[in-house]
Amino acid sequence: MTTTTSASAISAHLAVRKDWLARRREEVLEPELAIVDPHHHLIDRPESGTYLLPDLLEDIASGHKVVATVYLEWLSMYRAEGPEEMRPVGEIEFANGVAAMSASGGYGVPRVCSGIVGHADLMLGSRVAKVLEAMIAAGGGRFRGIRYIASSDPDQAQWGAMLTRPEGLLRDKRLREGFAQLAPLGLSFDAWVYHPQLGDVIDLARAFPQTPIVLNHVGGAIGLGRYKGKRDEVFADWSGRIRELAACPNVAVKLGGLGMKMFGFDVHEGELPPSSEQLATAWRPYIETCIAAFGPARAMFESNFPVDKGSYGYGVFWNACKRLAEGASAAEKADLFHNTASRFYRLGL
Repeated sequence: MTTTTSASAISAHLAVRKDWLARRREEVLEPELAIVDPHHHLIDRPESGTYLLPDLLEDIASGHKVVATVYLEWLSMYRAEGPEEMRPVGEIEFANGVAAMSASGGYGVPRVCSGIVGHADLMLGSRVAKVLEAMIAAGGGRFRGIRYIASSDPDQAQWGAMLTRPEGLLRDKRLREGFAQLAPLGLSFDAWVYHPQLGDVIDLARAFPQTPIVLNHVGGAIGLGRYKGKRDEVFADWSGRIRELAACPNVAVKLGGLGMKMFGFDVHEGELPPSSEQLATAWRPYIETCIAAFGPARAMFESNFPVDKGSYGYGVFWNACKRLAEGASAAEKADLFHNTASRFYRLGL
């Protein structure tokens, strides 16, 4: 199956150019290192293109030892009928169907969608509990929690993000009433914000110390708009907030997503796709800061595919991660690539 990208999707994410990606091939580093990819999407809708199980398996076939994956919501595959708040349950049903296909063994070794993260409207307040319970039932033992995206910035149109969300959304009383339903059901929360909003995640984590939270995409250090050309200034602000957030023991961090437009890296503009050495050099300050703050036991590398596929290939990405972890011990590497994700999402691996 061929990955396609519609014209409208290009405005939000970098176009996937398979012919361009094919121009960079690398030998797989540490091919026996087991990997859980804790953040990918499966996509099939006109404005976003197509990326389904065969596409993901084609990327995994680049040679790294990916043993399991975690599906992250894409606000899609919703039920067409029934109460509005229950319609996102359809996405859990879809992801669990893919997981069942993978678990049959007929699609190779990787157990795709071993964990499932969906979307539920936390602004329902306590009423969201019924939705979460329906998702648990639909998930076949694989549903692990939700992501409720709060990322929003005045300049976000410059990187294609068009949905404006209220300022201070994660501090909203009604949202927090909904958030309070997660821990009693044994569920976790994926947080996606831009770096100026990290204070909201810190406040949320302190208010709900029993709820496991994982910060997506190293906390979204913006590199475009009013922050373009101010990488050092942004880094100083971002890194201070990261260290403050890491003081909350219920929070972990995902190391990835840096191929997205909003980070302001220009690797997609090269005549050739970037090498793993190029990526590791560009990302090192962010990855090393996160690992130093959270420790390997609360940090996990993530692919964020296919969103990041406009910037580099799957195999090159994991090589870059392995280069970034070169100085780590065997136990630390096991955490960064496998164990932290397995523990956080309770995969039992």
